[in-house]
This record gives sequence, C-alpha cells and structure tokens, in this order.
Amino acid sequence: MSTVSIPSSDDLAQLAEAVGLARLAREHGNHPFGALVVASDGRVVRAENTVVSTGDPTGHAETNLVRLAAAQLTPAELATSTLYTSTEPCAMCSGAIFWAGIGRIFYALGGNELIELLPAGSAEFSLGMPSREVFARGGHPTTVVGPVEVGGSREVHAGFWG
Repeated sequence: MSTVSIPSSDDLAQLAEAVGLARLAREHGNHPFGALVVASDGRVVRAENTVVSTGDPTGHAETNLVRLAAAQLTPAELATSTLYTSTEPCAMCSGAIFWAGIGRIFYALGGNELIELLPAGSAEFSLGMPSREVFARGGHPTTVVGPVEVGGSREVHAGFWG
C-alpha cells in the first residue's frame, strides 16, 4: 500500500543532501547514489553506494543505509523514520526498506528516468520495477513520494553510465 504526501521544505533539503551523498559516492569511484534516514527525534543516518569500492553488488546506498539504520534505531524508531534517496529505490532496495519497516520514502530521480539516462546498448543492469509496486504488495502501508524535482539529481549521473 502507498499513500501520497507533499514534500515540505525540510523534505526538499533532505533530498538535496541525498543528491550530495550521491555526488560523494561518485567521487569515491562508486555509482552515483546516496540516501539518508531521518528519525522522528532528528537523528540522521547517511550512506552512499559502495558497489565498486567493495565489489559487493548489494552495496546500493539504500541497502547500506538500512543496515546502518537498523543497527542504530529500534524497529519502532524505523517505523516513524523517513528515508530520502537521490534516485528511486530498485526492487532489491525497496525490499530491504520494506523489511526494515521504514514507513516513508522520498526520492528525487525516478527509476524510469535513470533508465532513460543509460546509453543505448548499455551493459548496465536495470530493473524497471517501480518501488511503489514492491511496496504495494507488502503487508504494511508505506508512503512513497517521488519523483521530486531536486537540483543535481540528473546531473550527478551525467557521463557516468557508459
């Protein structure tokens, strides 16, 4: 299940930070994705993609983030937290977010928009399954907001894929 929400100025600021984390991931030689969780008490957990630097294909920003956040926040805190990510979570990451029980997700660049940025004939893996579809099949409601226009969300990918 998913519901609709309108991003606040705080949400937009957090999304901009997620894009900044994506920029850092790229600077560190990884795929340009970043994410953060904000707990209801204001604590923030941040992560970036580490697929290339660790050689771990599951090292997406959101899966890294779920592992870190689950170590720092209780299940009740995760349920009232919000995850912000530079790009729509893939099916794997959506599953991890669902199993962590995080109740709200905001993303900047849509997954279909990312796929459109890949060059023709690209060898990059892509899985065109919207996160809303994954969450809709779950047993608890998840609010999904996106894509949300945030400066730099497309630009951080420019020239990377190919």
